[in-house]
Amino acid sequence: MKTSSAKAKGRRLCAELREALLKIGRWHNILPEDIVVTPSGVTGEDLYLSPHARKLFNFAIECKNQENLNVWKAFEQAQSHAKGGDKIPLLAFKRNKSKLMVCLELEHFLKLLWPDTSPT
Repeated sequence: MKTSSAKAKGRRLCAELREALLKIGRWHNILPEDIVVTPSGVTGEDLYLSPHARKLFNFAIECKNQENLNVWKAFEQAQSHAKGGDKIPLLAFKRNKSKLMVCLELEHFLKLLWPDTSPT
């Protein structure tokens, strides 16, 4: 696959995730300009979240649209985007003809389910 095709495939995944977040976020006054797909040449998170959106979605998002994915390496990339802050690393991924999936650490998943408890 050409590099340009691979980058376009990745942008489509970012756009799909952005639309899903905007759909949920509209109930919390999240506007389209609050969630922006970052250009593929820029290092860092794949979706830029405004401070307003970050209050609702406090994730450092890494998107991967690949047939063969090294989840560990991709998640490390999300973790590196989250360093130095209180963001939760999140890996969003898919491959052809599959649904969009997300990966996050168990501790963060449990905290999302039960915010008032801490794991023992």
